[in-house]
Amino acid sequence: MNIPENLKYTKDHEWISIDGDVATVGITDFAQGELGDIVYVEIETEGESFAIEEVFGSVEAVKTVSDLFMPLSGEIIEFNEELESEPETVNSDAYGKGWMIKIKLSDVSEIDGLLDSAAYAELIG
Repeated sequence: MNIPENLKYTKDHEWISIDGDVATVGITDFAQGELGDIVYVEIETEGESFAIEEVFGSVEAVKTVSDLFMPLSGEIIEFNEELESEPETVNSDAYGKGWMIKIKLSDVSEIDGLLDSAAYAELIG
């Protein structure tokens, strides 16, 4: 299982890369594996602000639809538009080209509540 040490994680299986007060977010390799072949990523919330753990979109796979939860409070400033035509990128490159959103953080102290790679590895067993 691929769990990069330079990222942070949530119990909802999202990864977060922090650069100053901007966070890039996607779903983990574990999550995409559990979902199966991803056929649609729905995120129509660019420009909107959300509190931590609010639903900001969904991922549709052949077997199921799964909500996406905000890992940190802030405004969604960018959506990975390549996922509109190539949602399967989340399956093939979860931690790279499969990123989903960028958030302008409203409270950087929330980062302290995220899991590190070891804690996430323990969560998924």
